[in-house]
Amino acid sequence: MGYAISLVLGYLLGSIPFGLLITRAAGLGDVRKIGSGNIGATNVLRTGNKGLAAATLLLDALKGTAAALIAGHFSLDFGLLAGFGAFLGHLFPVWLGFKGGKGVATYLGVLLGLAWQGMLVFAVVWLAMAFLFRYSSLAALAAAVVVPIALYFMSTPQIAGLFALMSLIVFIKHRANISRLLAGTEGKIGAKG
Repeated sequence: MGYAISLVLGYLLGSIPFGLLITRAAGLGDVRKIGSGNIGATNVLRTGNKGLAAATLLLDALKGTAAALIAGHFSLDFGLLAGFGAFLGHLFPVWLGFKGGKGVATYLGVLLGLAWQGMLVFAVVWLAMAFLFRYSSLAALAAAVVVPIALYFMSTPQIAGLFALMSLIVFIKHRANISRLLAGTEGKIGAKG
C-alpha cells in the first residue's frame, strides 16, 4: 500500500502545472500558445520574463524534491517511487489532458531529494553546455547522459537505475528538439517565441 501511496502522492505533486499557472497569474495568457508550446521554464522564458521563468524552474524542481523527501522519509523505495511519480506527473498531468512538460526541472528536483551530488553534476554539465552552445535542450540532454553514469559511482544502484530510466524518458520527450538541433532550427536560450 505504501508503494501505491508514494507513487500517487508523487504524481499529484508533479502534475501541478506551475508554468501555466504562473504565466496566467501574471496576465501573460496560456504559455502553451507560444514557443514550443511547453509548460516548462525554458518556454516561460520565451515570454521575456526571466523572473517568471526562474520561478517556474524552482517550483517545478521543488515538487520533485518534496515528493522524494516526503516519501523517502519512510524508505528509499518509497522515495524512489514518489520521485518517479512526480516526474511522470509533470510529463503527463491529468489536469492538462496528460500533455505536460519535458521533465527536466522535475528531474533535477528529484535528484536534489535523492542524491544531491547528482544534482551538482547535472548543474555543472547543463551550465557548461548552455554557455557553450546556448541550447537548453542540448544542455539538458548532455546532463541526462552524464548523471546516471555519475550516480553509478556516487550513489546506490537503485538511484542510478531510476535516473537511467528517467534520462531515457527525457530523450524520448525531446525527440522534436533533437530533430530541430540536427536541422539547425532549435531556438536558443533567451529567444522569444
